[in-house]
Amino acid sequence: MSSAPSPVSELDQDLPPTPESPSDAAADLLTLSEASEGSEAPEGAEGSSDPDAAGKPQVARWYAVQVASSCEKKVKATLEQRAVTLGVDNRILEIEIPQTPGVKLKKDGSRQSIEEKVFPGYVLVRMILDEDTMMAVRSTPNVINFVGQEERRATGKARGHIRPRPLSSQEVNRIFKRSAEKKPVVKVDLAEGDQILVTAGPFKDFQGEVIDVSGERSKLKALLSIFGRETPVELEFSQISKQS
Repeated sequence: MSSAPSPVSELDQDLPPTPESPSDAAADLLTLSEASEGSEAPEGAEGSSDPDAAGKPQVARWYAVQVASSCEKKVKATLEQRAVTLGVDNRILEIEIPQTPGVKLKKDGSRQSIEEKVFPGYVLVRMILDEDTMMAVRSTPNVINFVGQEERRATGKARGHIRPRPLSSQEVNRIFKRSAEKKPVVKVDLAEGDQILVTAGPFKDFQGEVIDVSGERSKLKALLSIFGRETPVELEFSQISKQS
């Protein structure tokens, strides 16, 4: 089982914004799976040497799998082990957690390299879909279900069965290209009302109070006492440290 995603081709169209919450990720991935309904198999997809019951070669496709919050890495490691144990590692070929580089600014002002998940709460699995591989994925601890279309029950109010839908090769390319090209995001452990010390720039050594934090722009606004007046000043995360 390879740990690196399959090669992806260049896209001419712009990429959509990275989802900022599990609910955004769910909507985005469901849109991708719906868009791929009836699409052709991804270029370069690996097939099994054994044909299916109808004599057609089986083709590996990418599927999105919803998992419990913050359990993406645990699910990936467990499913990789289970695939070998259950003898389906020749059909569950890749398990990926699309991520982008990030930087976390600690309270003491030091910076720590981190990885930000593109789709929090989801992993992508390239697999040949059959009863055995579906069961292997669904029965893995902390897995909720595949992303796909719910097949409504004929009677009753119980939820129907989720039919997994593969992602198209174009959408897979888009996801991995987004992971590769996104600029590092700076995260900071700051909130409105926190006290800060400016450590760099024209306001170095000034102290102030945070009034707004913009994680997307890696900036914040703080009230600094300048010439005896409280003045709002915009600062980079890298220019401040949090005071206890």
